[in-house]
Amino acid sequence: MIRIIPTRIHGILDYLSGALMIALPWILGFSQYSGALWVMFMLGIVVIVYSLITRYEMGLAGLISMRTHLWFDFLVGGFLLASPWLLGFAEYVYMPHVVMGGLSVVVAMLTRTSPTKVHGPQLSPRRPHAAI
Repeated sequence: MIRIIPTRIHGILDYLSGALMIALPWILGFSQYSGALWVMFMLGIVVIVYSLITRYEMGLAGLISMRTHLWFDFLVGGFLLASPWLLGFAEYVYMPHVVMGGLSVVVAMLTRTSPTKVHGPQLSPRRPHAAI
């Protein structure tokens, strides 16, 4: 798999997609279906929260690695894809969940795993430099 998306761009996409997921039920008019609303709304909040604590250019706290973040993206995307059928609202609305879930999975698969700049605490000890 060719990982072509830099982590900085991925971070921007994280916050945009999280905000979009929160707003989509009202933008697309499916807020009256509580299951569809709450899945999209809550996962949007979850994406923003774990983005804030990721150790990459767009994170604040740096508590989780980029690899862990990408696994979360993959799991959120998979759940979003399946949620209309798992939770029984597919007969009312499914396309926003499928599109956002699919995008989350694809972007996670195409994003680099090592950020160029990190924020937050260093959770593992730094390797000592070799003696010259």
